[in-house]
Parts: sequence; structure tokens; C-alpha cells
Amino acid sequence: MGARAEQYLRQLDAGRLPNLPETTAGTLRLDARSDGCTEHWYLTVRDQHVQVTRSADDADLVVRADRRVFDRMVTGELHPGAAMLRNELTMQGDMHLLMVLRRIFAGPAGARHPRELGRAALAGRSATAAREGQS
Repeated sequence: MGARAEQYLRQLDAGRLPNLPETTAGTLRLDARSDGCTEHWYLTVRDQHVQVTRSADDADLVVRADRRVFDRMVTGELHPGAAMLRNELTMQGDMHLLMVLRRIFAGPAGARHPRELGRAALAGRSATAAREGQS
């Protein structure tokens, strides 16, 4: 796997991922191809935690791609769904977990959740209305 993706996966065991739904559970295997070799990464998702091991065991979802594709997904440059539509990756199994993989990987630099944007806009309107009411 590429350096970015490998480094990111190694640090995933560090703690809870609050952006994962609490009820999501399943296993994913990422098969990263490079120079005629395939590296296997096995992710177990449960209770907003992701356990990462190196294994070629069967999983609920198996995602196969070139290691550079995984690097681009980790940095948020490439959405897994878009990669699938462009045939940059193949998958076999529970497609719902492909969207979970998107939540596991970091988003683009500077990205914010839509709810955060909505709350900021609402707070801005409230502050403006308060200032106008005091005038």
C-alpha cells in the first residue's frame, strides 16, 4: 500500500471514530496492488472503532485497487464511489461498507461537515438579528 494509506491505517487503531454510525459493524479487506504484489489490510468495524490487521481472510466487503488509488482516497482526493464508477477499484460484498470506508478515510484538507456549515450560518444570522434588534 502507498505510504500515505499505510501510515493512516496503522494509526487507525488509536481510538474511536465519532463520524462512524454507532450501529455499523462489519469487516473490510483492502487489497492494494503494486508491482505485481498484493498487500492485504483487514479492517474490523464495531462500536465506532476500527481494528486494523494484515490478513487475507474473507470479509463482508473486499475492495481491490492500485495502491495509489488508496492513497488518493485517504487524502480525500478520490471518493470511493467515484473510484468504483471509474473502474479504478473493484469491490465484492456489502456495498454499504464502501460508504463506511469513505467515513473511515480522512476527507479533503479544509473540509467541514455540512451540519457544521449550517450551524455556523445559523449562528451568523442570530448574531446579525441580535445586533439589528439592539439598534
